[in-house]
Amino acid sequence: MAKTLSENSIRVGAIALDWQHAIAMAGELLQASGYAAPDYATAMIDAVSELGPYIVIAPGLALAHAKPTELVYETGLCLVTLAEPIEFGHSSNDPVRLVFALAAIDHSSHLGLLAELSDFLSADSNVNFLLNARSTDEIIAYLNSAL
Repeated sequence: MAKTLSENSIRVGAIALDWQHAIAMAGELLQASGYAAPDYATAMIDAVSELGPYIVIAPGLALAHAKPTELVYETGLCLVTLAEPIEFGHSSNDPVRLVFALAAIDHSSHLGLLAELSDFLSADSNVNFLLNARSTDEIIAYLNSAL
């Protein structure tokens, strides 16, 4: 995970107007990191519009993604921390302040990355660090030391 998250794939203290805007910002990071095409953000938003807020996987945490398509160039992960929480419509886990986005080239090669992310997020201290981080550099240094 530390290899996947870099300066281009993290945005700290973003202000989102709504959940669609939060996902769009995450999609911009996937694009800036070379993981996905610009239209992948739209695919992630469409998935939530169609299937509901299933991407809100834990209190305060969303993992945006869409089906593997030609819009994905390489498996990768990005993170947007929100300055203010946003409602995604998942009553038990809203509001969200951490928005991860995953681009996967197929249905299986990203599973190791997801397992690593799950392990990292299972520690409250790691989640609290991300919520309180003030810069991208701070998060990268933390990930490099923690993983």
